[in-house]
Amino acid sequence: MNIEKRLLMLHVLLGASRVAFCGEWKASVVKSVDALVTSCVVLPCSFSHPKETLPSSRLRGIWHHKTQRNQRVYHQDETTVLANFRGRTRLLGHLGQGNCSLEVTEIKDYDNGPFCFRIELAPTEGDMDSPDKFSFVEDCVELKMLPGPPKPTLTHAKTAYEGRPYIVICSVTYTCPTHTPSLTWSRGNADDITTVIKEIHAGHWEVQSILIIIPEAKDDHKDVTCGASFYGRMSSSDNFTLFVKRTENHHHIIIPAAVAVGSIVLFGGICLLMVKKYKKRIVELQNQSSIRKRLSGLGRRTRPIPLEQTCANQRQDIQSRLGPSTSGVGQKFRKPPPPKCQPSSCSYKPDLSDADDYENTADLNVYTNF
Repeated sequence: MNIEKRLLMLHVLLGASRVAFCGEWKASVVKSVDALVTSCVVLPCSFSHPKETLPSSRLRGIWHHKTQRNQRVYHQDETTVLANFRGRTRLLGHLGQGNCSLEVTEIKDYDNGPFCFRIELAPTEGDMDSPDKFSFVEDCVELKMLPGPPKPTLTHAKTAYEGRPYIVICSVTYTCPTHTPSLTWSRGNADDITTVIKEIHAGHWEVQSILIIIPEAKDDHKDVTCGASFYGRMSSSDNFTLFVKRTENHHHIIIPAAVAVGSIVLFGGICLLMVKKYKKRIVELQNQSSIRKRLSGLGRRTRPIPLEQTCANQRQDIQSRLGPSTSGVGQKFRKPPPPKCQPSSCSYKPDLSDADDYENTADLNVYTNF
């Protein structure tokens, strides 16, 4: 009896030590993850064990449904995986480093889970014990199906200023870090865009696209659009209207003022030239009027003698020179013909030096009566 009791006590102690040893295997799995239908999802998972470092070759990871372990969604041997999951699942990382994350692609609307992780440790050579197997059914993950992709979120200032850098941030969340969504802009180029990727919490990541532009006046009231393209040919977009405020300067005051001053100076110069021109013309007209007055006064002082009066004066002068005849009584005289007065000789004056010759000729024309 003593030997049997001792063997029984040893068996109990070995069983208790195995139970205590098994209780040190732990796993950490996200409870819930959003999954975009037709896209992909990564289920973050990590585990730890009390043994020394184990090679990945001795570890075998398995994912299965919570209620039925034989309904496997991932196994190294794909023949043991459910038909609708074959070729769509794979482990990420290395089991030897405690990474048991699972990637599922081409998400179906019925791939909701919950899914649990199981680890199997193969025995070493010479170890006759069965392999260690641990299922972490208390830490399973459930998928929330998204029928459509999330819209990007735009972060920006309300007003942009002309000529100043303007920053716009486009961000979108996703649950498949192996296939990061691509963000594109309706304007700008690669040099204006910066991309940042970060994990916001377990199972959810965020990609940010930072756009820096220098807005111009022509960009006012124009739309800026950010588009997101997800794995599985799913896309979404969002936009906003850009309001550009012109830089405060004095151009809008100086330019109209300069135009007004220039117009005034030009108009004043034209008026001044016209005034000078008219003043000069007035002086010329005044000078012409003065000359006319002077010529009119000179004409009155040198007014010509009428033709009839000139001819009568010439006759009287000739008769006074001849005088009465004293040669005898009853003599008859033939009067000399009066000088012809031509219009062009109105100012004719007889030459007094020829008076004697004219008198001798007159005496020859006297007729005596015998």
